[in-house]
Amino acid sequence: MTAQTPIPELWRSLAPLLPDGFEAAARSGPRWWWAGRLDVEGIGLGALQALATAVSAYASSSGRRDQVGFASDGAAASFASFAHLRVNGDPVRAFAPLSGFRRSADGWVRLHANYPHHERALLAALNISRPEEVDAEVRRRTSAEVEEAVTEHGGLAAAVRTPEQWAASESGRAVLHQPWLRLNLEAVEAASLPSGRGGILAGLRVLDLTRVIAGPSGSRILGSLGADVLRVDPPATPELEDQYVDTGFSKRSAVADFGDPDAYGRLREVLERADVVLTAYRSGGLSRFGLDAATLRADYPGLAVVSLDAWGDHGTWAGRRGFDSIVQAAVGISHLYGSTGGAGQWRPGAPPVQVLDYATGLGMSAAAVALVAARARGLSGSAHLSLARTALELMRLPGPPPGTEPVVLEPVLRGCRSDYGDLIFVPPPLLINGLQLEYRWPPPRYGSTALVWSGSDRVD
Repeated sequence: MTAQTPIPELWRSLAPLLPDGFEAAARSGPRWWWAGRLDVEGIGLGALQALATAVSAYASSSGRRDQVGFASDGAAASFASFAHLRVNGDPVRAFAPLSGFRRSADGWVRLHANYPHHERALLAALNISRPEEVDAEVRRRTSAEVEEAVTEHGGLAAAVRTPEQWAASESGRAVLHQPWLRLNLEAVEAASLPSGRGGILAGLRVLDLTRVIAGPSGSRILGSLGADVLRVDPPATPELEDQYVDTGFSKRSAVADFGDPDAYGRLREVLERADVVLTAYRSGGLSRFGLDAATLRADYPGLAVVSLDAWGDHGTWAGRRGFDSIVQAAVGISHLYGSTGGAGQWRPGAPPVQVLDYATGLGMSAAAVALVAARARGLSGSAHLSLARTALELMRLPGPPPGTEPVVLEPVLRGCRSDYGDLIFVPPPLLINGLQLEYRWPPPRYGSTALVWSGSDRVD
């Protein structure tokens, strides 16, 4: 019975961009392997199928006959790529000591302090100076008080809610009526697709203004397919090194202060020749630079813009920061994975992987590829996704059928040397003509690239 359980057809979100009658990319391997409380496998596989289908449509629109598919073992490993990463033989740290669940006066709260500036915000919000004081101070406050205080100081915290509490909130209702992937399309003059030497996406120029996991994990696949992916980060808040190493394959990395006139001028030159812009900041966070979807589309007609935020761009939480683990706590996923330990005390929990990040990042890349492919048929536009909406999609799915047992899937792994040492890593989760897709190069040194397109693979 489990083998026949379908995966959610998230690829149908791209239907307005796909040729009539286009079929979804095929999957091989088991349907379930974690077999936990929620269908984590399904939401991840569905998002990966959306990307594979979009890449297949792009290849077809380019006159290629590549067969694009995916397998469960590669998918499972890719959703846990950070856990599998080894740098000089050593695992990397997923969460800083102050990140995680903490008891409050009336329940539980989830904190996120991986980034130094978020740790500083957390301590300031609690009016303490030492990390070891956090537990006691959180216990003196309600979950809501911690959530609001930390948020007001620019940090990240969320009260652990039940799904029902989230659904009844104004923020939960704002997400409820949004599609998983929202498209804004307009008719344009049909144009030929970018072309170049190499993979399916050779010649495609992608400006990657994303951070953390979701956006960067999706855009590394675009780079492995041949796109010129240029990631740009702000100098004041650098990416965590291990996180960058995991998501930096097959791209180039630049650092630029958009408030600096010279850097902003170079950014505008890059935008003039870009095909895709990916953004993953809180809603409205890039508007002061003219980098919101509406302004970009007005300034650069034909540009495909895909934006991601944590809570959606409607409702009272639209402008809040948020990461996968924080969204899990707020929307009820942490509650659903809660359990009672040996001491008889209940504690919230988490799914086996940060699938909100990976599924949403795959959705971003799927939308980007499909939007560019649709140029050949006279369509252009933008797309929007949010972690909270992906969480809702996950919680709506039925869980594993009764009796479904976990399956151990051997991870697909690769090794290489890099500027950061010897790496063991997970390759991209796609199969091209039956063969494993590979990264084109290891992550370059962070910020080592000029703010220009490479020009090496494109044929204009």
